[in-house]
Amino acid sequence: MKDQIIKFLAYNGKISVACCSTTNLVEEARKLHDLSPLATAAMGRVLTITALIGAEMKNKTDKLTIQIKGNGPIGKIVAVSDKFSHVKACITNPHADLPLNEFGKLDVGGAIGNQGFINVIKDIGLKEPYIGISPLTSGEIAEDFANYFQTSEQKQTAVALGVLVDKDGVRSSGGYIISPMPDATDEEISKVEKAIFEAGAISKMLDNNLSLEEIAKKVTGDENVQIIDTSIEPEYECKCSKEKFADGLMTLGNEQLTELIEEDGKAEIQCQFCNKRYNFSKEELEEILIRTEK
Repeated sequence: MKDQIIKFLAYNGKISVACCSTTNLVEEARKLHDLSPLATAAMGRVLTITALIGAEMKNKTDKLTIQIKGNGPIGKIVAVSDKFSHVKACITNPHADLPLNEFGKLDVGGAIGNQGFINVIKDIGLKEPYIGISPLTSGEIAEDFANYFQTSEQKQTAVALGVLVDKDGVRSSGGYIISPMPDATDEEISKVEKAIFEAGAISKMLDNNLSLEEIAKKVTGDENVQIIDTSIEPEYECKCSKEKFADGLMTLGNEQLTELIEEDGKAEIQCQFCNKRYNFSKEELEEILIRTEK
């Protein structure tokens, strides 16, 4: 099954819902970064929310970057998406591990930490990118993003993110974002709140093979949800290349490049998003140096 994001409207267009499954892309991230189960759960949630917010962007050239930096052992997670929810991410400590929390679950909150910040950077073609910042409240990521939407975007939003990991890898991963429209009534909002409470964990629903439409009905309490968009298939994608890293080496400037050629005679660069390694010979470095001097 391909990963998917489906957008819905509930209660006659008064409640907006986006549900997604990200099992394959989180499993891809787990393999690429050799993530521990705890780091898989943390990065998986960040990749999922990045795909969901990325899907809200309008233009092909728009770019979303989400940075989460807490005081937990996992360090920093950075995830990037385009409007098609092609996402990639990097993490400071991919092998972070902690004992299970009091509920017998992976302690994502402890791994991220409850002190620090979420930065949401939207590069949408304006002179300056939009930057939203909000403090971490729990490190559980979904709660932190509900707080981000409330404080930075003044949007009352319910956010659920879940990753179920077993000894073989990612069993299920996904999430949803629910936002009331301005004309939603208090009664409709409280119906949604009750439905969310009764629905249980998103990762459990996906693991039980519920479709995204069934999940949307369950978490809104509306059997007549309307499907708006089924076109987005999120995936893990890194578009790094030797050419891009050669351009990056050019930014070092003449002095540093000359030093690199004379002292090391070569360079190896590793992409932080997919761990591919690119080797540059002395001759290639000299060519790059000539290009910087033009």
